[in-house]
Amino acid sequence: QSTGAGDTFIAALTLAIAAGADPKAAARIAATASHLVVQQLGTNTCNFALLRQSLSQIPKILHRNSLEAIVNHHRHQGQQIVFTNGCFDLLHPGHVTYLAQARALGDILMVGVNSDRSVQGLKGPTRPINPLEDRLAVLAALESVTYVIPFDESTPRELIKIVRPDIFAKGGDYTPETLAEAPLVTQLGGVIKILPFLGDRSTTSIIKRIQALERNPSSPK
Repeated sequence: QSTGAGDTFIAALTLAIAAGADPKAAARIAATASHLVVQQLGTNTCNFALLRQSLSQIPKILHRNSLEAIVNHHRHQGQQIVFTNGCFDLLHPGHVTYLAQARALGDILMVGVNSDRSVQGLKGPTRPINPLEDRLAVLAALESVTYVIPFDESTPRELIKIVRPDIFAKGGDYTPETLAEAPLVTQLGGVIKILPFLGDRSTTSIIKRIQALERNPSSPK
């Protein structure tokens, strides 16, 4: 369904630059305007009062409808886009380290985040521990993360088609051969970077430690 998010982004970006905003600030203003439009039903506009009210909390959380216009803006600025994805159920130092490393590979870090339904399909009915809105909010608070985008599929292929990342980064013991997204990324001209992950840090291991403590509170942490 068309919402007018792309047109809103371009219009807001043009007005912001014409008013003297630098490209980075203009992109943030435009992203806010398109985000507000997506929140409404049907094709809508973003009025100045609503935009001004929202600018104090400029969203890093994007919807797919506004993604293409934002990607095109950063491409026009000559910025390298890094993309990664995951469930990020219990954010831990391993996540934080690898996201910082991913951001260092380029100018913009976009993070695809599995929806609750997607996580359940991948991890089982007891997951996620934290709902999507909480996971998005925590990731968006990280300085290394430029944008976060939820997706409902089992893989981020549809997001990758829109983002066309210069670099697709993954943390952990993956290899390019074991990544289902690898052929698509290379077909679109991107490269794959596998980043080291802290060996003793994983969501699964944290959950297991919590469960062990519940069974035996005196067990070592």
